[in-house]
Amino acid sequence: MASFEARTAAEPGRVTVFLAGDCDLTVRDRLTAALLDAVNRAGAVFVDMAAVGFLDSTGVHALVTAHHAARGRAGHLYVVNADGPVAAVLELTGLDALLKAPAEERRHA
Repeated sequence: MASFEARTAAEPGRVTVFLAGDCDLTVRDRLTAALLDAVNRAGAVFVDMAAVGFLDSTGVHALVTAHHAARGRAGHLYVVNADGPVAAVLELTGLDALLKAPAEERRHA
């Protein structure tokens, strides 16, 4: 089992959440809390998934929960740098399109 880490970096108007490890049932509460904290801090939240090796339905649920919270605050949550099996899960669920960052933001995230 890979360890899980969520760290954030804040800039004016945006927060980037860098996730690492597995996003599964064992880290559900920590993942959701990290995402919701970021949503409460900024109008634009970028979730960098470059170091995520596994994403299951609880990880998907955390992303959807944070997306709805962001939209409720007139904000946005975007997923960037997903690759391999994680990107496949996002594509299968439609979250790749729903949480896709604007092209100009993907270059800077």
